[in-house]
Amino acid sequence: MTTHRHARAYTGAPNTIIAGDVNLYYRDWGRGRPVLFVAGWSMYSDSWCYQMMALCRQGLRCIAFDRRGHGRSSDPGGGYDLDTLADDIASVIDALDLRDVVLVGHSMGCNEIVRYLTRYGSARVTQVALLGPMTPGITLSASNPQGVDPALLEQFRITQLLHDFPRWIEENVEPFVPGAGPRMRDWLAQMALQCSLQALHDCHLVVEASDMTAELEAIDVPVLLIAGALDVSAPLELTARRTSALVPDCRLVVYEDAAHGMFLTHVERVNGELLEFIRAEV
Repeated sequence: MTTHRHARAYTGAPNTIIAGDVNLYYRDWGRGRPVLFVAGWSMYSDSWCYQMMALCRQGLRCIAFDRRGHGRSSDPGGGYDLDTLADDIASVIDALDLRDVVLVGHSMGCNEIVRYLTRYGSARVTQVALLGPMTPGITLSASNPQGVDPALLEQFRITQLLHDFPRWIEENVEPFVPGAGPRMRDWLAQMALQCSLQALHDCHLVVEASDMTAELEAIDVPVLLIAGALDVSAPLELTARRTSALVPDCRLVVYEDAAHGMFLTHVERVNGELLEFIRAEV
């Protein structure tokens, strides 16, 4: 691990962190030990509201931010590589002077957290929770024979994301949060539609290209890994099982009846797991 330097970050307007060429919207609730949430692809800080409120009520400080090109953050036209996205996490941590942090990520956010640890180390981080991770890698290769054919991922980008993204959301929100009500599905759809299409495209490419095997092996803090057995976005055997085998200090919890959006469909259970994990370290 080599510690990297990034543009000095500082708080500006209310709920804004100025980090180089981007303004990152953030929300900061409660007091106590900080928990920093990193959202998944096409989602942003709003998606963590049920976890943030639950943990705030237990005496923790909960922070979440909108990834560049997502939600209320800047749409800078670039910077969607993992290094820059990890630098954005570092900007949030530095600007708010967070220490003894618990990092919580979902989906692509897990990749960003792992890269943050690779670039900046764990001096400010004591625990990590990864929910529905896309790590170590999802793409078919000689070292990942069960991976997804890159041609299928490109087909999604060309024929769905860049052609009729609203229709794709309508057809795929049910597998993401099985059994969720219509208002929950509408909320998730509106969240995705407020993101920059370029950001969604480029971040999807980043996940496709990621192979984080060596980086996972180097993680030196305890990791809680929560996965759903019904997850079609990040199939259990392709992602969570392989991730748990690589991380030195990892506890894998599998929800047999959950899919990729388990933090929304299994709110109480996820919140309980997170709280138990955080308190165990204390």
